[in-house]
Amino acid sequence: MVEATTSNLERNVAEHALERYLGNTIRELRQKHGLTIAEVAEQIGISRGMLSKIENAQTATSLETLAKLASALGVSLATLFRNYNIPAGSAQLVKQGEGMEVVRRGTKRGHTYHLLAYDQGPTKLFEPFLITMDDASEVFPTFEHPGTEFIYMLEGAIEYRHGQSTYLLEPGDSLTFRGDIPHGPEKLITLPIRFLAIIYYSLLPVDV
Repeated sequence: MVEATTSNLERNVAEHALERYLGNTIRELRQKHGLTIAEVAEQIGISRGMLSKIENAQTATSLETLAKLASALGVSLATLFRNYNIPAGSAQLVKQGEGMEVVRRGTKRGHTYHLLAYDQGPTKLFEPFLITMDDASEVFPTFEHPGTEFIYMLEGAIEYRHGQSTYLLEPGDSLTFRGDIPHGPEKLITLPIRFLAIIYYSLLPVDV
C-alpha cells in the first residue's frame, strides 16, 4: 500500500512538472509573438480562463488542444516538448587568455603551457593544452606519459619527433600518437608556434 502511494505521488509530481513546463513554454511563445491570452484563446476556440489555467499549470489539457496551441503560436507540437526533461548542463568554459598556465618538465622561457580544462576528482580523463613557443632553443624537452596524444597546429611550423620518426607540422596539420613513446619538438621552423595538445588517458590514474 505504501509503495502504491509513493508511486502515485511520484507520478503526480512528474505530471505537474510537465504541466508547469508546458505552461511556461506556451506563455513565452505567446509573449514572443506579441499575442494576448484573448487572441490565442479565440483562435483555438477555448476560453481565456482555460488558457490562463494552462499557462499557470492549474489544469491539464488534451493533446488536441496542445496541437492547436502550437499551430497558433507558429511551432510544431514536438517543439513544445523539445526542451522538457533535458539534463542540466555542466560545461566548463575557459575564455580566451584565461587558461591556467602550468609548469611541466621542459617549460622554459618562450615555451609555455596553458591548461584549457580541469578534471575534477582523483582520476584524469584527458588534458587539453595550448602550447606556445616564441623563442628558439637548442635543447628541446622530450616527454613520455600514459595514453594517447593528439596535436593540432594553429600557427607557425615545427618539426616534431615521435620515437624514431619526425614530422613537419604546419597550420591545419594534426598528429596522433602513443604517449609512452618518447616525443617532443625536434626543430622550431617558423615562429611563433602555437598548437593544441590533447592527452587522453583512457581512465588510467595519472600522477601529476
